[in-house]
Amino acid sequence: RIPVWVERIARAAEGYEWHRFTCGSRWEPEILAREEEIWRTVGTGWGESARAAFNRELGKAVEARTGAVGGSGPADLVFLADLEVGRVGVTVLPLYLQGRYRKLDRTLPQTRWPCRACHGRGCDRCQGTGKTYSESVEELVAGPALRASGAEESRFHGMGREDIDARMLGRGRPFVLELVRPRHRTIDPVAISVAIALEAAGRVEISDLALAEGADVIRVKEASPEKSYRVTAVGAVDVAKVKEALKLFRGRAIAQRTPTRVAHRRADRVRTRRIVEAELVEGDAGRFTVQLRTEAGTYVKEWVEGDGGRTDPSLSGVLGVPLKVESLDVLEIHDTEVA
Repeated sequence: RIPVWVERIARAAEGYEWHRFTCGSRWEPEILAREEEIWRTVGTGWGESARAAFNRELGKAVEARTGAVGGSGPADLVFLADLEVGRVGVTVLPLYLQGRYRKLDRTLPQTRWPCRACHGRGCDRCQGTGKTYSESVEELVAGPALRASGAEESRFHGMGREDIDARMLGRGRPFVLELVRPRHRTIDPVAISVAIALEAAGRVEISDLALAEGADVIRVKEASPEKSYRVTAVGAVDVAKVKEALKLFRGRAIAQRTPTRVAHRRADRVRTRRIVEAELVEGDAGRFTVQLRTEAGTYVKEWVEGDGGRTDPSLSGVLGVPLKVESLDVLEIHDTEVA
């Protein structure tokens, strides 16, 4: 009955572009138990099970019928022939794109931000959108990719994230876009980049967009590169004192308790982070700009302001005056540097 199952697989895959696949089968437990009993009775220590043989022959027949390549490697579709109920289940594997984004808009979050009042369902507060912010980097990047691939939804994986009111400059932040249940796999990253540039003009810029693999999600999420920032702060302090204070932080570790502004969604604990470099770029009465390089995970605003003593030492604490961050830019993600 292999030909019957091949036709069922072909019907289950209708509407999807696929070039690689794996297939398996689910058998009645009683049949598998009887087979094991026969093996024990015969006393053989080697051989191939009926299920393994069926899977092998089914894979070969599907290859012959469709021209797709079967095997245990990366797949576009995974088929499961359920012999007990006579149906084929199909799992559509995601399609991945990777690249770098520059965020130029200080009102744009990295990912979709559900409305806190309705948790994404839609209400009067969010005007029925289910979102706190109308758009995000994720949505601006994903829109053209979703249309090109016919995917049902997307998931955005960034190498960290910047604050909503911070710009992401330099070469941009690495990301992987996961396209869920795509119908088309032959897509053009260049054309998608052009579409993003047109739709997100002046807000988000994309570079190095290319096809990726699932392993790239792990690489991006587990990376912890150092980062460079430019921060402008205001406070009643002499610029010369700021310059001297910064010298004390170069190569120094600081203790940062979970910031007040994110304590409602993150575990309350103390993290040790290191300020690698810090130098004064410019300054005048009541305002100054600092460029610094830090260990991954450093809360730069809290390092400047102190956060009520939750960051120690802080620039505000060392200077002995209140400071307020006026603007923050991420200048570089140092992910390609070799230690």
